[in-house]
Amino acid sequence: MYPSRSDADVAVSVDPLRPDDHADATTVETNPSPLGVVGWARWAWRQLTSMRTALVLLLFLAIAAVPGSLFPQRSADPNGVLQWKRTNPDAFPLADAIGLFDVYLSPWFSAIYLLLFTSLIGCVIPRAKHHYKALRSQPPRTPARLARLSEFRSVQIPIAQAGASPAEQAVELAAEQLRRAGYRVARYDSRGTLSVSAERGYLRETGNLVFHVALVGVLVSVAIGGSFAYTGQRVVVEGTTFVNALSDYSSFNPGRFIDGTALAPYALMLDEFRVSYQLPGAPGAGQAGDFAADVTIRMPGETDRAESVVVNRPITVAGDRIYLLGNGYAPTLVVRNAQGEVVYRESQPFLPQDSNMTSLGIIKIPDGLPEQLGLVGFFYPTQGVLPSGAYTSVYPDVVNPVITLNVFSGDLGIDDGTPRSVYTLEVDGLTQLTGGDAGEDSLELRLGETVDLPNGWGSVAWEAMDGEDPVKRFASLQIQRDPSSGWVLGFALLASLGLFAGLFVPRRRLWVKASSTGKDLQVEYAGLARGEDPALAGVVDDFATRHSAALAASASKDVPQ
Repeated sequence: MYPSRSDADVAVSVDPLRPDDHADATTVETNPSPLGVVGWARWAWRQLTSMRTALVLLLFLAIAAVPGSLFPQRSADPNGVLQWKRTNPDAFPLADAIGLFDVYLSPWFSAIYLLLFTSLIGCVIPRAKHHYKALRSQPPRTPARLARLSEFRSVQIPIAQAGASPAEQAVELAAEQLRRAGYRVARYDSRGTLSVSAERGYLRETGNLVFHVALVGVLVSVAIGGSFAYTGQRVVVEGTTFVNALSDYSSFNPGRFIDGTALAPYALMLDEFRVSYQLPGAPGAGQAGDFAADVTIRMPGETDRAESVVVNRPITVAGDRIYLLGNGYAPTLVVRNAQGEVVYRESQPFLPQDSNMTSLGIIKIPDGLPEQLGLVGFFYPTQGVLPSGAYTSVYPDVVNPVITLNVFSGDLGIDDGTPRSVYTLEVDGLTQLTGGDAGEDSLELRLGETVDLPNGWGSVAWEAMDGEDPVKRFASLQIQRDPSSGWVLGFALLASLGLFAGLFVPRRRLWVKASSTGKDLQVEYAGLARGEDPALAGVVDDFATRHSAALAASASKDVPQ
């Protein structure tokens, strides 16, 4: 009696493709050991440093940057953040908590940024090593059966027309032509068959590596350069001067290693803000045709120089880039107390609220009156009236200017030392004296007029200072220093070049095999591409035609006459 064998054992013994010691899953139970901490760490590192993960993180970074363009950022538009807060008081705390107004400094954006940086480093280093070895290696051996490749051509040439050593001559000629075409070439001879193997297109992989290295360079440049960069904003009224000192900025956002004590010493005076508007009745009526802020730059030990700051055409002063962000009106208002003493005189910027320059301005008077006063004013360059009776501006230039003021009294919150924006007024806890539900009409001013404040506390007048224009213009400037901008531009250009090389340089391999078959010389041509290459067939055809013609021409010279 022979011992019985299971069906699996019989299947193993009769299957010639399986080795004798093959372990069939149906008969052998496996009990893999757990990965452990080190195993899981290696698995996580492999997942993080895969090219697929890098691409996903790059997509996430692009998506994460979208809120930076949808929401005003404190680093670039602090006034816009305040306006968004006034417009959306209920949603603002949540939006601010998740960092929508500081997107590029938020923890979630930084996490994606650092993961992408790590992933790219982990991807590039192994690929660079592999690419370096591939560049130093010889082209692969010629396949035994070229006819199996996707692009294959075969030519029969009579020996009588092929010269003394037809196969050797054909292979040498092919190698020379391929080398001139930029291919790396290697000869392989086996069993009387001569062949040449050629490949080109390693620039494609080089371009891919350059692209990813350049991305790492951009990330490093932004990370390091951002630590030594700063951005500040300042509203400058015509005839006033901005000094590049920390105390003179309206807002200042320094990098990690910038404390504001070593800013470049210079001063900038706004001489005139020039703007032209399309006239009523013309196409695009009311639209601004051009903006220009004419400034005078003063630097220690240098002669004053005049510059013009234009939208999208910043000027450079001592390494700082100065941009024109916005503009508006700054009417000159004078507040006097009941004794006629001036307690406030200022050309106060009014921030535009619409395309016709309806503008909002805040005036705070902490001293000189029985109580602190806050005035919320609207400036209408060309006053018009809506069907509801409310005022509006119907043209952005100064034609029929009017200012309306709502007066609030009480503690403005200035004395406790808490920083307050000069462009906002917290009315909670204040008593409204004019406008709204106060029972008194808003104060209304025209050029050169004076109106009384409530309760006989004094007056407010709209007048010029020392014969100056009572309706000045202001320019909102952004002063920015970024030492990494040149590096970022360089790496971005390098990444573009690498991307173009990776997209448009084809990776190809060509083989030419020659063998004598009786009275004929058989020459085989084959090509193979890495990835999609619709031009491969034409390349193989073209090379086969040129090589056959050159071979025939060379052979005809060797035929004895």
